[in-house]
Amino acid sequence: MIVREAKLLNGTKEQYQALDDAIRAAQFIRNKAIRHWMDNRGVGKADLYKLSSSLAKEFDFALKLNSSARQASAERAWQAISSFYHRCQKKEKKKGYPQFKKHCRSVEYKVSGWKLSSDCMSIAFTDRFEIGTLALYCNTQTRSDLFRLKINRVRVVRRADGYYAQFCFDANRKEVGQYTGNVVGLDLGLTYFTKDQNDNAVIYPQFLRKSERRLKKAQKRLSKKFVRGKKTQSNNYHSCRKQLGKVHLKIQRQRKDWAIKQARCVVHSNDVIVYEDLQVSNLVKNHHLSKSISDAAWYQFTSWLDYYGKIWDKTVVAVSPNYTSQDCSFCHQRVKKSLSTRTHSCPNCNLAICRDTNAAINILQKGMRVLGIEWNNSTFGQKESASKEEKHGEKTATTIDGQPNIANRLL
Repeated sequence: MIVREAKLLNGTKEQYQALDDAIRAAQFIRNKAIRHWMDNRGVGKADLYKLSSSLAKEFDFALKLNSSARQASAERAWQAISSFYHRCQKKEKKKGYPQFKKHCRSVEYKVSGWKLSSDCMSIAFTDRFEIGTLALYCNTQTRSDLFRLKINRVRVVRRADGYYAQFCFDANRKEVGQYTGNVVGLDLGLTYFTKDQNDNAVIYPQFLRKSERRLKKAQKRLSKKFVRGKKTQSNNYHSCRKQLGKVHLKIQRQRKDWAIKQARCVVHSNDVIVYEDLQVSNLVKNHHLSKSISDAAWYQFTSWLDYYGKIWDKTVVAVSPNYTSQDCSFCHQRVKKSLSTRTHSCPNCNLAICRDTNAAINILQKGMRVLGIEWNNSTFGQKESASKEEKHGEKTATTIDGQPNIANRLL
């Protein structure tokens, strides 16, 4: 499935209000489906479909919503229920019991309830909310996909800066990758966003830290506009609330754009990518580092690594991060060190390198063992020659079983 997005423009205040009403109706049906499942044991997906039809007969605002949108809302409820069942079968600690939605921001239509214009420049919603026709603003790629691909669903999403239409196409994205024979092991961190086995580092821009002043200013303005029991939520309050939402939205988009571009560059330049599978939900419990960890968005970056690996048919492996910073990459002796110690000094083999580089080598070795390939790094096998090559600006060669190119062996 391919998802493309376009912004909805040239709408009146009444049209946007009708979109909000449709979103609230979809939220109501989903919450009713969750309640019906809680109260009745053994409820299935077909029962939730029947419930959405009965709700349309009982409530007038639910009848205004298109029948396919009502079914899509019931499917959302069933997706939360089935995910809960799946986690229970796997005996996970966090079962994720289905919760009610308080602030839903989207409504989804299937094959009916909407109609594209012949030039794909506008979309008309045909349900009883009388939303009408709205213009579509998108890039050239999205416009061409609207002409040539089959649309399965249309999702309307409300964000801080307006409303967007997401088109779900019945197609799989697949591209021909360029194989270089390079392998890379990535150590994720805060001092350096990533560092590989060749000591190449990437520094994260820290979008949240740079925008903290604007965030504090917008939050301070918002807090003055509403006081519970004294001041009501006036138009000025909602205006400040939207301004604060736009600041958060910009940070979110900056972080996502960074993750996409960085992951795309890494996968394009290497045939095998090995990264450490960090449990971010556990790491953010450290209140001294939680803000920096959340700002780094490691999970988002690794998700895009997996995505581009599937598109270009590259090998992306996630390994356990246990003891990757403690074990020596040359003699494999465990050397205990705290987070403040940034240099790995092994008393056994006298290896002294950066802590993150040592972890990246261990991560790559773990990933190669998963693939059944023995890997050795000639860069740190001969430390003196490596330092001379770095001074002259020469690149050290990485070999795997004596063969520099492994693209044909893995694919």
